[in-house]
Amino acid sequence: MAMPQDLPKVSQPTKEHKAIICIWADLTMTHMDTIINCTSMEEIQSFIAESFGLADWHDNYRSAIVLDLFYYTLQFAIDHHFSKEQTSAFFSIVKKTHEVCTETPFDNLEICYNYFKELILCHAVKRPPWSVNIFSPEQVHLVTEYVLTTYFKHYKLYKYAFTPLVKLDLSISYDGVPLTPEPVDVCEETQEFETEAIKESEDVQGECVEVEESAKPATEEENAVERELRQIVTDQLSVEIQKLKLSISDQIQSNDEELQKKLSAIDGKSSQTKVGGRASSKSKKK
Repeated sequence: MAMPQDLPKVSQPTKEHKAIICIWADLTMTHMDTIINCTSMEEIQSFIAESFGLADWHDNYRSAIVLDLFYYTLQFAIDHHFSKEQTSAFFSIVKKTHEVCTETPFDNLEICYNYFKELILCHAVKRPPWSVNIFSPEQVHLVTEYVLTTYFKHYKLYKYAFTPLVKLDLSISYDGVPLTPEPVDVCEETQEFETEAIKESEDVQGECVEVEESAKPATEEENAVERELRQIVTDQLSVEIQKLKLSISDQIQSNDEELQKKLSAIDGKSSQTKVGGRASSKSKKK
């Protein structure tokens, strides 16, 4: 018998993600100049929201989460004096890692982390045209530690927030059974009823009077038919019950007679046995 740990894992749909150089992929030189010229946090947030379609972040919690992620990524790069190329590459690395994380509702933590490491290597090793060396070993350590302690530490929260809610709408149909009509909105039905009642109130009143007058004889006829049917059913049931009683009494009487015959036969045999026993005992004494 297989133990629980030996059971195969459920396969999950995943795509292959190949790390590539992503300098200026999301933040161009013009974007970096605009960010550097911003003088407040609100200006940077507004610029990010406009550039990446997050203008609804006040009402959409997912947009607000992404906006915070992007803003604090830029703030980290500015605080550590990254160059424009380094800031653009670091921003794209975090953005692409987040996209891989939220592309599936399944657990893909290992895939995300391996993809993140490959992206870092693409920008830390000089091997053109596959990778460039724009991050020093110290900066690689800073970037990796920052992403681990912020994004991957809250990986499950990001996964929960960006997993779409699935609702099951189940309907069952049977052969030969008509489909249930769709429910009608109560408000709409009430409004339609009120409108029709106002328009046709006079006609309805006249029809009601006629219906009441014609309903009286119809009701009396229905009552007479109902009484007649009830009487027929009652009479028929009485006859059947009487027959059943007679049948049961006859059966009980025949069973009683048969039992008496069997008892009489048993008594006769027992008396004969006693007489025979006494005669044999007298002959032995003689």
